[in-house]
Amino acid sequence: MKLSKQLVLPVFVMVVAGGAFASAQMKKPAAAKAKVMFLEPKNNATVTSPVHMKFGSSGITISPVPPGDLKETRPGMAHYHVGIDQACLPAGKNIVKGTPSWVHFGTGSTTIDMQLTPGPHKLTLQLGDDLHRTVDGLCQTINITVAP
Repeated sequence: MKLSKQLVLPVFVMVVAGGAFASAQMKKPAAAKAKVMFLEPKNNATVTSPVHMKFGSSGITISPVPPGDLKETRPGMAHYHVGIDQACLPAGKNIVKGTPSWVHFGTGSTTIDMQLTPGPHKLTLQLGDDLHRTVDGLCQTINITVAP
């Protein structure tokens, strides 16, 4: 009987300590989710042509696409693509190079000054991996108006 009373206190301390540790683990902030955004222009802005665009991201590394005939991608690395009057493409979709509606930034650049016709335009910023496939959830669309 005396032995079981001696075990109660250490077992109680371990249970309390384990609960405190589990609680502390649950309070850790979740890892930041990667995102992509237009820094300039802002959504619903009225701008003049050439339109100055500046891109940003968090939680992912923007990097030039390596030269050569690539067979695989580098994890956690991507580059920008801008669609003019285009919607976000589904995850894993290949963004075809050389199309007039999508501009590739395979050098890792984060800005462009682009001539656009006067009127409303939808701008879509989408990240692609080294094989130019869209990255799930990393797309933003804004609307602008280009003044005459």
